[in-house]
Order: sequence, then structure tokens, then C-alpha cells
Amino acid sequence: MKHDTNHRHILLCVTGLTPQVVTETLYALHQEGRTLPEEIRILTTREGAERARLTLINDHWLSRFYQDYRLPSVPFDSGCIHVLQDRFGEPLQDIRSGEDNQTVADGITETIRALTADPEAALHVSIAGGRKTMGFYAGYALSLYGRPQDRLSHVLVSADYESHPQFYYPTPHSQVIYGNDPSRKPLDTRHAAVILADIAFVRLRHGLDRALLDGKSSFSRTVANAQAALGPAQLAIDPDRRLLVAQGTPIKLSPADLAFYLWLLQRRTDSGDAPQCPSDGAPEAVYGAEYLRHYRRINGKLGGADRTEAALRDGMTKAFFEQRKSRINKVLGQALQQAASAYLIQAIGKRPRTRYRIGLKKEQIQYIVQPEN
Repeated sequence: MKHDTNHRHILLCVTGLTPQVVTETLYALHQEGRTLPEEIRILTTREGAERARLTLINDHWLSRFYQDYRLPSVPFDSGCIHVLQDRFGEPLQDIRSGEDNQTVADGITETIRALTADPEAALHVSIAGGRKTMGFYAGYALSLYGRPQDRLSHVLVSADYESHPQFYYPTPHSQVIYGNDPSRKPLDTRHAAVILADIAFVRLRHGLDRALLDGKSSFSRTVANAQAALGPAQLAIDPDRRLLVAQGTPIKLSPADLAFYLWLLQRRTDSGDAPQCPSDGAPEAVYGAEYLRHYRRINGKLGGADRTEAALRDGMTKAFFEQRKSRINKVLGQALQQAASAYLIQAIGKRPRTRYRIGLKKEQIQYIVQPEN
């Protein structure tokens, strides 16, 4: 058997009225020489939880699997069976309404978010059981939160044995059960075929901000956040409130930093002339004058008593340019994470002709209050 010692492996099965998908998945992993889980979790409804408890625990089907194949067992009790809740916080019997559908989505999303928050864990989500809605949300949630070590699968069982109430896995010895149809034909569980089908999924975790990765969030909010991060960049600017709003995220900048950002944007949208960083000991008077127009619009006219005004008296220096650029990019990176790239101040060209610009186009920028020219 192949062992992966780099992570703690967790199997999460979404089940409905067929708890045998747990043992079927374990069997398929074992047959393929894959790493078996060190923890098993079940996510289900109230009825599904009762069936899982009675069959896997009370009737010992889980421990039988480990014994039949001489494998070390994994601790599993009723605490490993998690029941989804309805909108009133009560155990969910079934998905019967739009409200139930939403709470199921939120419950599955939160479970997978929490399990993928541990970098030492590798999560294997099986969507073989439960309603199609539950499987869809589990797969979607893993797409939103999944990491490289996580996987998604479904088990395929030969037709005569699929969903049979007496079939839990192909036994290593002959065991006869009878067909789950009018024919009632005898079946030998030893001859059943169980195949683990891996499901490829797109990992969108990089599009989520840190708040959604670290704390509880609804399914709809998580999807909206990922969609915003993956969609085209849009920037709204509110100079009076000293705010940038990027990907729907408000970002507060100091007056000096916001003025620098607006100066670069205006150069980009008006003439496309990206500035160079001033040379050491040679302040750029034109840069300084252009910058101060934005700064005074934001901060008011304070004259020589203002430190920024005083620093720009003889033009924009290399130190001023580099400090503003570095501070702004740091704030944007912290606020937007991987979605920040479209909004950063970027270097273009090679030294000594390197210029700096923000890559946004004019149509991607909205001024809540138009800047003064």
C-alpha cells in the first residue's frame, strides 16, 4: 500500500441513505494501493446519520472491513457523523425547500473550509452518496477551498450490487446476498466490482481573500468573492473618503499614498506616459507639481507647514517615489491577496529606462467624485 507521510489523510463522505459508500471507498483505496485515511467523517441528514450509526457502528460493517483485509482500524464513533442543520438549527431530515437548500450549501461549505484550513491535512471528499444537491455543493466547496493535496472522488459499483442494503464492499471470502429486485437472484459479494473514479476540479482557493479562508462564510458569499477575484478588474475611487474599492474590497490609503496612486492613474488614462523613478539627487519638478494637485484636492491646502508639501517643494525625489510605490503595493497586496496583481504599481522596461504604471485601462476605472485636472 502506498503511504503518504507528509499529510494527515481525512476522508469526508457525503451520504444520504446509503452509508455503504464509506466502506466502498475504503475498499477501492485499498485495492488501488492508495493511502487510507487516518480520520473518517460523514456529512449527512438526520435519517442518513441514523443509518450510518446502525450499520457502520452498531452492525460493525466498518470494523468488519478492516478485519477482513487485515488493516489497522481507524477510530470511528457517532461523533464522526455530522448532521446538517435546517435554518432553525435543528437536524435536517431532508432538503425540502429553498431555505433547506441554502442551509445545506452553507453547512457543507463551512465543513470543507474548516477541514482545509489545516495545512497538515489532506482532504479526500467522496460525493458517492446523498442527494445530487449535496454532492454538487461538496464538489463546488472543494473547488473553492481545495489545495493541491486534496481530492474529489465517486465510487462506481457494479449494477447488481449498487445501493444494495446488504452490500458494503467486496468481501475477500464468498458471501451470498440476494438481488435487490423481483428476481431475487443470488449474488456473491466477492465478485462485486468497485472502482474509485477521481473527479478533476478547478482549484479557486487563490481567488478567496484571507477573511473567507479564516472565518465562517456563507456559500453565496464565498462564490461571489471568488467570482469577483476571477472576473475582470474594476476599480472605484472615492477621493473624498480616501478610498479605493477593488474587487468589491474597500482599501484605505493615506492622503499622500492615494495622491500618488491617482497621479499614476491619471498619467495612464490621459496620455499613457508612464513616469520613471527620479534619479538620485535630481528631483523631478514636473512630477512634483502634478502630484501636488492631487494631494491638495484630497488633503486641502496647508501650505509649507505640511510635511508632504515641504518634501515636494523642489520636485519629486527618488526616495519619495520609491517609498510611495512600496507602501501602496504592500497595502494592496495585504488587502487583495492574489487578486492584487491588476492593481499594483508595476515596473515596465529594463534599466535604466524602467517606467512605472498601473495596468488598468480607462474603462476599468470609475471615479465616484471626478478628480480635478
